Amino acid sequence: MIPRTAITLLALAGLTLAACGGDDPAGGSRDGGSPTAGDLSERRFVSTDVTGRELVADSRITMNFLADTVNVNAGCNTINGTFGIVDGTFTADRFAMTMMACDDALMEQDTWLSEFLASSPGIALDGSTLTFTGDETTITLAEIEPAALVGTTWVVTGIVADEAVSSVPIGSTAAITISEDGTVTVDAGCNTGSGSVEVDDGTLTFGPVATTRKMCPPEQMELENAVLDVLRGEVAYEIDGDTLSLRSAEDAGTMGLDLTARP
Repeated sequence: MIPRTAITLLALAGLTLAACGGDDPAGGSRDGGSPTAGDLSERRFVSTDVTGRELVADSRITMNFLADTVNVNAGCNTINGTFGIVDGTFTADRFAMTMMACDDALMEQDTWLSEFLASSPGIALDGSTLTFTGDETTITLAEIEPAALVGTTWVVTGIVADEAVSSVPIGSTAAITISEDGTVTVDAGCNTGSGSVEVDDGTLTFGPVATTRKMCPPEQMELENAVLDVLRGEVAYEIDGDTLSLRSAEDAGTMGLDLTARP
């Protein structure tokens, strides 16, 4: 059964480095040098290379900046909080992390990344390339352009119920693809199928989704039920870079899916 672990903020030890002066949130571009928070605001980046550390297979680091806050994800939990940039150094201030159970390797990777961000790494921006440099590790990231809703295969990365997020069972995959002809193709985790979908400004309206009827292990059937429960009727959607959020309000509370564009 998929756990419905509430998103609980956990203060991370060592992430109380103050964001000192010298950061101009409204500053202009400093391509090739130290960026300001303003240079990064409303921009999203994904890792393209990590030296000094091998990432877990099929995982990547994403960073989403807004004003003086940043959300960071490396495949499991989300690290978020305020930050500063002082003389080319990234300083983390009051960072926290969600607590969602994942594969041990991914959870260890979360710990490593939070410690790296707490170590005051160097930061540089060159056009659409962002680089963090520590004593033994360098993380290079490229800016993400918003993915297209239609024609993209969106892979489910999280299931939302009453503001709680649960991870997709290890070894299971679910995805959807919306086509120009107004159909949605669904891999629900066990069975596959399709149905109609109407795309409006900020909302999707799904018709009945017809699927195959084979039986799978319980965790895959739980995933399938959760996916199909969301893909019915009117659902609000939002795209942020290569991530898609779907939310539907039901009498029992908010249900939804978090999805990522398949590379």
